[in-house]
Amino acid sequence: MALAKAGDIELSFDRAGSGPPLLLIMGMSGTKHHWGDPLLEELRRDFDTIVYDHRDAGDSTKTGEPFTIADLAQDAAGLLRALEVDSAHVMGISMGGMVAQELALAHPERIRSLTLGCTYSGGEGSSLTSESVMRRLAEAMSSGDRERAIRTAWEVNVSASFAADEDAYATFLEDGLRYAVPVPVIMEQMRAITGHDTSARLPELRAPTLVVHGTLDEMLPVQNGHMIAGLIPGSRLEILDGVGHLFFWEEPQRSAELVREHAAVNA
Repeated sequence: MALAKAGDIELSFDRAGSGPPLLLIMGMSGTKHHWGDPLLEELRRDFDTIVYDHRDAGDSTKTGEPFTIADLAQDAAGLLRALEVDSAHVMGISMGGMVAQELALAHPERIRSLTLGCTYSGGEGSSLTSESVMRRLAEAMSSGDRERAIRTAWEVNVSASFAADEDAYATFLEDGLRYAVPVPVIMEQMRAITGHDTSARLPELRAPTLVVHGTLDEMLPVQNGHMIAGLIPGSRLEILDGVGHLFFWEEPQRSAELVREHAAVNA
């Protein structure tokens, strides 16, 4: 297990592959293990790929303290400094996309290109998870049945057709059981998400930006992708038809190809 000093905490990370550096920023309730091997294998062919655990998750420092999305962005910047990476291509998904927005706004010199996947900016016109989906997740999480909670999370995070893939679910279940993020940490991440709002500042963002969103996203509806792309000057919007929130699980080769193409144009 590798640890890097980021300010007052240590972040657990994995680094593999060759090429320009690519920092991957995971979303709520995820760890560095939740990207999925198919995506990472694709990316590591072309990038020096860095994945890590957020504070209080996985093997990183357990602070037990409240934090904001901006705090998580400073952690990401600290990790790059610790690894002596002056600048990197950055891909953030869901909550990680919110962290990536704050990172790009606070440290534009560190961003070679930015990919924002299935994420949210806050502000008028944005949309968080619906009450019905949140209620379904909360009921499963509070049931005390870990496998029920993971199955419910799977079903709302991917399209119905992909949810029926039992081999893919078996991998998701194994990761969920082995690398579970504690419920209090997930609740703190949710609190940080509700306080996130970069909408008024995104027009200031100058990093070359790719926005990716699935049309069947139940966690952060696709309107968020349209909104973010409309706010960031010169950004490119890629809509994946028939795909849910975890687009990089459903279409790992296509996701890697999009990142690869975007990085190549902005090398």
